[in-house]
Amino acid sequence: MKNNLLLGAEAIGAAALDAGISGVYAYPGTPSTEITEFIQRAPEAKNNNVRSTWSANEKTALEAALGMSFAGKRSLCCMKHVGLNVAADPFINAAVTGINGGLVIAVADDPSMHSSQNEQDSRIYGKFAMIPVLEPASQQELYETTINAFNLSEELELPVLLRLTTRLSHSRANITRSNHPREQNVLQPENDPVRFVLIPSNARVQYQKLLEMHPKLIKLSETSPLNRLVEGSGKKGIIAFGIAFNYVMETCKAYGLSVPVLKIGQYPLPEEMLKTFINRCENVLVAEEGYPVAEEYLRGLSGNPKLHGRLDGTLPRSGELNADHIAEALGITHKEGPEIPSIVAERPPELCKGCGHRDMFDAINAAMQNQPYHHVFSDIGCYTLGALPPFNAIHTCVDMGAAVTMAKGAADAGMLPALAVIGDSTFTHSGITGLLDAVNDRNAVTIIIADNNTTAMTGGQDSSATGRLYDICKGIGVEEQH
Repeated sequence: MKNNLLLGAEAIGAAALDAGISGVYAYPGTPSTEITEFIQRAPEAKNNNVRSTWSANEKTALEAALGMSFAGKRSLCCMKHVGLNVAADPFINAAVTGINGGLVIAVADDPSMHSSQNEQDSRIYGKFAMIPVLEPASQQELYETTINAFNLSEELELPVLLRLTTRLSHSRANITRSNHPREQNVLQPENDPVRFVLIPSNARVQYQKLLEMHPKLIKLSETSPLNRLVEGSGKKGIIAFGIAFNYVMETCKAYGLSVPVLKIGQYPLPEEMLKTFINRCENVLVAEEGYPVAEEYLRGLSGNPKLHGRLDGTLPRSGELNADHIAEALGITHKEGPEIPSIVAERPPELCKGCGHRDMFDAINAAMQNQPYHHVFSDIGCYTLGALPPFNAIHTCVDMGAAVTMAKGAADAGMLPALAVIGDSTFTHSGITGLLDAVNDRNAVTIIIADNNTTAMTGGQDSSATGRLYDICKGIGVEEQH
């Protein structure tokens, strides 16, 4: 066995290689980026010709991963939670087509919004698509679960969603790896002419198969090693999901508590296991990172008010959980840490020293100061820091590519000048189609593509636009004089 000190994200990359993947597809997005970067650096990936370059966006990544699965080989697709919004179309439909070679979709959620514009919960997408969702609680469990996820995917002929969060993705632990990595699948394309052609007559058949498989998925959850009971005394119980299980066990250890804890890490939820546990307890705390997805379901399942969690304010409704939250929910008064000395000032994030974006924002402010509408549409990237002092230069940041299309809509409304700022990588991710709309309508918009020649915000990954921005814009139909 090989021991490695790895981030949780890197544990997924290591497991995927040991599971015999032939390709990883991703667009860089914190906190998921390190999964792909680990595979890109791994000697065994190079030796085995594992495909690992970056995709233009999450939708293209998942579609390519599905294509590799169609060919019979195993593929990993990685993204952050908002990236799953971009990939939602192929994600939902891949559950209907099913898969050929194993397909695991690793999604890193970001509760507390450390580097994101929302803190949505990807488990909802898994429930929506009606596919298995696996939510490990530790780095070692993450490694082992990733390998099992590929096996499960091929057993069920379904994609599997692997959910982790920032705290698990970006913390390190010693990982024991297998000494016997699996060989890659041989090329064996799908031969069923019906499965992957989602015309209505075929899709109805495939969808019915998906519905009929649901009882089997629940049965698998009832016996999953990710779902287990930790015995304890007393009538108060805790149901802990994913990484929240760590916070619960840390609290029990710190305060010497003996509380029965039901750990859940595989979905659909194991209904009988949960009913049995809830019925034995007078009160149950539901601890889950993200939305109260399970709590809402369990309230309907149990039909009684003894469940407590995020919905009734026992735990905070937003942000990351921690051991202090668990202690407070259990009625324990914990000691606060030492106060932060007043000499320690908060440091807001700022653009790098010498970054050309600084001059760009100074120039924008100078050009816009006498305009009747001093509003600048911006996008996702390090240049979003232009919203902060000393620049205060931009006024929107909604989602990837929105700068271009929002500026177009504002121009349609009669706002002039309509100015958009977008980065080179974000432009090829989601800005190109918005520019095409602007070309088609001949809008009076000014679009600045702030070119870093890299995907700067997430660590300097290759950009799909490098050296080609002028040709891309010209190819879309932007007139030469523009």
